[in-house]
Amino acid sequence: MIDRDNRRVLVTGGNGFVGRSLCEELLHRGYQVRAAVRAPGRFPADMEAVAVGEIDGGTDWADALRDVDTVIHLAARVHVMKDSSADPLAEFLRVNLHGTENLARQAARTGVNRLVYVSSVKVNGESTSASDTLSPGPSPVSGIGEQNIFTESDNPNPQDPYGVSKWQAEQALRHIAQETGLEIVIVRPPLVYGPGVKGNFISLLAAIDKGVPLPLAGARNARSLVYVGNLVDALIACATHPAASGQTYLVSDGEDVSTARLVEKIASALGRNSRSFYFPPVLLRAAATLLGRAGQMDRLFGSLRVSDKKIRGELSWSPPYTLEQGLRETTVWYCARQSRRVS
Repeated sequence: MIDRDNRRVLVTGGNGFVGRSLCEELLHRGYQVRAAVRAPGRFPADMEAVAVGEIDGGTDWADALRDVDTVIHLAARVHVMKDSSADPLAEFLRVNLHGTENLARQAARTGVNRLVYVSSVKVNGESTSASDTLSPGPSPVSGIGEQNIFTESDNPNPQDPYGVSKWQAEQALRHIAQETGLEIVIVRPPLVYGPGVKGNFISLLAAIDKGVPLPLAGARNARSLVYVGNLVDALIACATHPAASGQTYLVSDGEDVSTARLVEKIASALGRNSRSFYFPPVLLRAAATLLGRAGQMDRLFGSLRVSDKKIRGELSWSPPYTLEQGLRETTVWYCARQSRRVS
């Protein structure tokens, strides 16, 4: 666990979306922080950064791990929509499995006490229920049907190379913990949003901001999200709480939301009118399948719910930000970003 006075916490991927927020919050709370990055960059004056290059089974972590008590491992080959590599699984395993295993073994040898590994809800699976996503009528403002929910005790069911690599890394870490005594904590977040977010979430923000009509009012699904500030707070709890050692936790904002309702909330935070309209989901799915975008339909109309009861109960953790607060902070950042681009 982190000793504020004499030891450092190492954050891998310290210049990434989550990593920057995590490093800033650790510094704010008085911890000594070292960021491991692929290449040198700009960082706060009171934070040390170490360039480690490519992360794989051969990475040398000696400089990064010196005088470190706790590692929070964020760096990873992330899930991508269109993977152009000849062997995606091999590439994911090179970084997410072999890179993680190599880091953990070096950490154990240098006297690191605890490693917090940021995995993914994709270890549990891709969705919890699709039973109500093709409803014939429009979605009510707050109506969400009864669905299954992921928990830490579920049998793992990764369904893509990214999820498989994360699950194999979890297993490797458990084995290393048994061999060496290194404390391992695993965190599986769902979709993370907040200032600096990329991918589909910022595309949705842009579409709503521009007033693009979206055929999403028929989405009666339920999805768990986690604001980056909530994830950061949970990771610090996992790094510091004695009861976290050896545990796996799912985290969320604590409020599941349909895609239709999410669009309304984002529009409200942006000060825009929602232009979401109802279009039969069955027809949307047929069109998406023809266009090779069935996966995108699953993400927009499918459900993925996680239970965060375990981390709340064992670590007395609760998310410091509500969904509305997280969306407001995200839209403030987005608007500032757009203003800078225009100017």
